[in-house]
Amino acid sequence: MRILAIDPSLRATGFAVLEGTAEKPVVLASGTIKNPASRNSHACLVEIHDKIDNLIREHSPAALAIELVIYVQNTRTAIILGAARGAALLAAARAGLTIHEYPPKLVKKASTGKGAARKEQVSFMTRALFGLRHNPAPDEADALAVGLTHLRRSAFATRTELAVS
Repeated sequence: MRILAIDPSLRATGFAVLEGTAEKPVVLASGTIKNPASRNSHACLVEIHDKIDNLIREHSPAALAIELVIYVQNTRTAIILGAARGAALLAAARAGLTIHEYPPKLVKKASTGKGAARKEQVSFMTRALFGLRHNPAPDEADALAVGLTHLRRSAFATRTELAVS
């Protein structure tokens, strides 16, 4: 299974392209789509959409795993995060990818064992779980954790379906 995982944000959208299983995940590509503070929000959304569209064309994932927005400090932040998510979701929907959304606490728990883990803990654990040589940047680490969450949930669903049939 090849998936594209996204941690959406207007200024720093984390991404990861993963392949394999929950037990043996392989990172094909990961990083952060950075938008400088000088760029207006509309141009940021275009950049997010275009970069994700390019990742889809280059890696041909079957699915998109994306973090849900659950808690935000204020309405303005929620609107900005929602717009960034929308740019990513549009690229995935246009490409025909199946879309899976995961709440932040579940993502943190899947990668660290704790739903209230700090960003540094997620970065350290994604380094260990994926066998990386460096601690990934926070948004990249979050995207890797979203991808791992999806691989683990998919493996669980498959095992459950096999047990029922």
